Amino acid sequence: MHVVICIKQVPDTKNVRIDPKTNTLVRQGVESITNPFDLYAIEAALQLKDSTGAKTTVITMGPPQAEEALRQALSLGVDDAVLLSDRSFAGADTWATSRTLAEAVRKLEPVDLIVCGKQAIDGDTAQVGPEMATLLNLPCITYVRKLDLENGNESMRIERATDTGYEVLRVKLPAVLTVIREIGEPRIPGLRHKIRSKKQEIPVWGAADLGLEPEEVGLQGSFTQVVKVFSPPPRGERRLLSGSVEEMAKELVRILKSNNVPGF
Repeated sequence: MHVVICIKQVPDTKNVRIDPKTNTLVRQGVESITNPFDLYAIEAALQLKDSTGAKTTVITMGPPQAEEALRQALSLGVDDAVLLSDRSFAGADTWATSRTLAEAVRKLEPVDLIVCGKQAIDGDTAQVGPEMATLLNLPCITYVRKLDLENGNESMRIERATDTGYEVLRVKLPAVLTVIREIGEPRIPGLRHKIRSKKQEIPVWGAADLGLEPEEVGLQGSFTQVVKVFSPPPRGERRLLSGSVEEMAKELVRILKSNNVPGF
């Protein structure tokens, strides 16, 4: 069994900055971390490795510094890693990113399962997993909280979280899953894996290696672009109430009555 994990290196949310000219994230000089939701994807893959001996490969698309995120995954026990890095990948929207990742998965075939975190904290779109599944013509289940292999590892029983509880689904492999934190707490790097992660060679694939033309990736291959970034203007007058709960409640009612709010 071969499990591929797609992860992303993102700017630390405390230091997010936007380039006013390109309206894209400024990554230079900004501390980067592995997308926290992707750590759960790594854990899900490692659970399968522990139980079945599955081979695990982690991939990411990004600048050369994204290699740090791959080495973190290796230190947790992932077997192999591939960095997708090319100047032509810059400025990619979710579709262009998904296209690049999907071609990398094809290059790694045979692949039985692709696992992603539910979303990235910089974009919060939750689109890459489902878009990859579309491009690869594979079934996709999102918000997975539990998974179990069945039928000689040919299918999976999935628990998918919903607003009111969870659904039980069965899916034939290969498939794409996006997982949530209930899948399991990310493990701590082991000494043996940490040593291996520092020495392991990580191949770098560009657009040509994936059989993609420059106009199919990055900003040129994106269907969407950010045309403007701004902070929303303040809405109306704001007041901060203080005191006990009773005092604040009385003051709030007085304010609502004085402003002729219906019902007060």
